[in-house]
Amino acid sequence: MLWLVLAGLALVGLGSMIGGIVISRQAGGHLIEERLGLDEQVEGAERRREKSTPVTDALDHALAERGIGANLATQLARADLKLTVGEFIALTVILIVTAGGLTYIWRQDVLITAVACLTGFFAPRAYVAFRRGRRLRSFNDQLGDTINLMVNSIRAGYSIMQAMRAVSEEMGPPASTEYGRVVQEVQLGISLEDALDHMLRRVPSEDLDMMITAINVQREVGGNLAEVLESISYTIRERIRIKGEIRALTAQSRISGYMVAVVPVLLAGVIYLINPEFMGLLFQHTCGHIMIGVAVIGIATGFFAISKIVDIDI
Repeated sequence: MLWLVLAGLALVGLGSMIGGIVISRQAGGHLIEERLGLDEQVEGAERRREKSTPVTDALDHALAERGIGANLATQLARADLKLTVGEFIALTVILIVTAGGLTYIWRQDVLITAVACLTGFFAPRAYVAFRRGRRLRSFNDQLGDTINLMVNSIRAGYSIMQAMRAVSEEMGPPASTEYGRVVQEVQLGISLEDALDHMLRRVPSEDLDMMITAINVQREVGGNLAEVLESISYTIRERIRIKGEIRALTAQSRISGYMVAVVPVLLAGVIYLINPEFMGLLFQHTCGHIMIGVAVIGIATGFFAISKIVDIDI
């Protein structure tokens, strides 16, 4: 009972710490995004320096110089998580230690503890990937309406920057957030081309890349930007409609792929929890190792085969 109480307190403390960091980062990010003056930007930077420590600064600097740290920073930016690379890795380590320790206290089983540690390692990355995919889909769904609003603004006499400001004020997130960042970066002295490239880095959308290319070409050679954007908007709308129809027609096949990959693993885990001696034979004999390898290869082959079948490029 004492171990359970300590484990519960540890979980509550860990959850409070993670929640506090994430909420403070989100609140701080929204506050900074609302600022447009240089003095206020300097104040925000000073506050961030006060919150940081030499250890976290050194860790972030060391990770930023390596490929894995730069890639992780890009993924966090695309997921719109207000966390540094060092903080994300620290939270991952805490989750691994907590999950492994609590699991070992609960079962005293090395295999289950290893699975819990692996789960603690991959769960944050899966959450980042989930947020990144959901944000990208939401942005693509808004892009047609966003371009229409820009077209109407340009035809009403607005400049391209005024049209982007109108999008940041009229549309909902994530489109309003991204276009608002572009406007703020330009006001702080960054060129429009670089600001649009930064947005494309945060939102790797093919449709957005097509819109940015049209804007850059028009700024260099001239032309009727409203007509070009209107044709792009029509193409994007048709693509979204066709993708929706394809997703509806292939929903059963996609669910079948998920079932092929998840059900055997869950069933093996449940049987192991019910009767460890029965499932333990697979890990103690060569024949069991071969059976596990064949099962993993079969599951992976079936999942990727179904994924390729239902992945129709538009």
